[in-house]
Amino acid sequence: MRPYRGIFWASVVLTVLLAAVAPALPLLIEYTLDNYILKSDSSGLTMMLIAMMALLIGQTVIRYYHTLATNVLGQNVIRDIRIQVFNHITNLRLKYFDNTPLGKLITRTISDLETISNIFSQGLIQIIGDLLQLVVILGVMLYTDWSLTLIVLIPMPLMVWATYIFKESMKSAFVDVRTWVSNLNTFLQEHISGMAIIQYFARENQEMRKFDNINQKHRDAHIRANWYFSIFFPVLEIILAIATGLLVWYGSKQILANAISPGVVVAFLMYINMIFRPIRELIDKFNTLQMGMVSAERIFEVLDTDAFTPNTGTHTAEHVDGRIDFEHVWFAYNDEKWVLKDVNFSVKPGETLALVGATGAGKSSTINILSRFYEIQKGTIRLDGTDIREYELSHLRNHIATVLQDVFLFADSIFNNITLHNPAITREEVIHAAKKVGAYSFIMRLPGGFDYQVQERGATLSSGQAQLISFIRALVHNPTILILDEATSSIDTETEILIQTAIDNMMQGRTAIVIAHRLSTIQKADKIIVFDKGEIKEIGTHSELLAIDGYYKKLYELQFNSLSI
Repeated sequence: MRPYRGIFWASVVLTVLLAAVAPALPLLIEYTLDNYILKSDSSGLTMMLIAMMALLIGQTVIRYYHTLATNVLGQNVIRDIRIQVFNHITNLRLKYFDNTPLGKLITRTISDLETISNIFSQGLIQIIGDLLQLVVILGVMLYTDWSLTLIVLIPMPLMVWATYIFKESMKSAFVDVRTWVSNLNTFLQEHISGMAIIQYFARENQEMRKFDNINQKHRDAHIRANWYFSIFFPVLEIILAIATGLLVWYGSKQILANAISPGVVVAFLMYINMIFRPIRELIDKFNTLQMGMVSAERIFEVLDTDAFTPNTGTHTAEHVDGRIDFEHVWFAYNDEKWVLKDVNFSVKPGETLALVGATGAGKSSTINILSRFYEIQKGTIRLDGTDIREYELSHLRNHIATVLQDVFLFADSIFNNITLHNPAITREEVIHAAKKVGAYSFIMRLPGGFDYQVQERGATLSSGQAQLISFIRALVHNPTILILDEATSSIDTETEILIQTAIDNMMQGRTAIVIAHRLSTIQKADKIIVFDKGEIKEIGTHSELLAIDGYYKKLYELQFNSLSI
């Protein structure tokens, strides 16, 4: 709240004002009843009615600005926290996302934060206000008649005990509610994203039953929370009725004994409601606070996650040649289940390196650790002779562009999907890159051309068209190192032939690393590395590896024979 001190202190002042004026109306009614109504003074009664109207209008104005200030404060704070959470998430390692359901993060960033906003708009300051009002009213009551006040407070221990039981029960219920909200979001996100698979395999009914089970658990958690409310608030009403009965009984005796005036009893009847209303609201606000604290714990769990790629490097060379050296590199995703084992190789500036091998051999892991999406456990990776950990992280990644097999496109225009909202990239550069890749003609046939709005994940484009856009994206960022991770595997033969020349043009003057299952696409590579179970088995050119009569030759002959058939 520190950046919003002004709004915060305004809220505090308005809260104090509301508490200060709370007993004013009962005092006016007490004074009016004893001095004007019982004495049949109509002119004085009119004057007091005007004073009461003015008081009510004043309270309404104060309450309006109080509500406005607390909500503005809450929404500003939540906006800042949401930005902080999103910024934190975008800087986490990919390993964190490998182990964390997407729906869980969505719940943290949206649903849980909305719950926290209630702490400010309906919780913390409101609780302070209710407590102040309670103290002020009890003070006035004790000052007016301490014996009558003590009679009214006789049922209070029962209320304290009921409140404690309710508080403990509600905390458990709220944890369950937030947990099942998160489970619902996770289930929905995964199944909507994978709807094609569900329908391909006719799993609609089975998945519906799973969803129904989660939905029932979510419903049961809410019902349990509401059940506690349904028990607690009638108990409060009974306690209020007991206090009212005691007041009427003892107050009537005092009036008959001429110990107090009727106005005092009427005022105390109003005080009872004004005491119990803040207590009821305190319980309600406390539940808001409880739910907010549960959500806060879940958000702080994300914010306290330190799964960052260390960005302690400061090296920012003005020019990068693109020499890559792997020196005794060992890497594992979990513990010491090594994915790469003592990997050694070098790539000269401008060379093209091809990585081949069976699925899971370690090819994609090699390019992931080069960009420091994952950290190696042993060894050193150098770029232009400098350990990549000494580079400033964004500077390192700005020199590397990767085209993946699974292209991700945002629900945005083609132009923005290519530039990623980088203002330094002009439309002319995008058009030039599109022509170079061979995608210009198909883009211009779309409604709006480069302003065509792509649907989520590029659903309205073919896989080949989406892949072409990813090539343009890589080209306009002008990388020193170009990585193609099976980038032509989802493209038909005709489209592959169309862009192969463009790929060759893209590689000119750049260090390139190519992962491909189609060995026909890597025959021109300056160096081919054959991986098997995380180890380098063979290194050489296409002709050199065929001459060895080893793993590569067997793989090549297998593909050649399958194509001949």
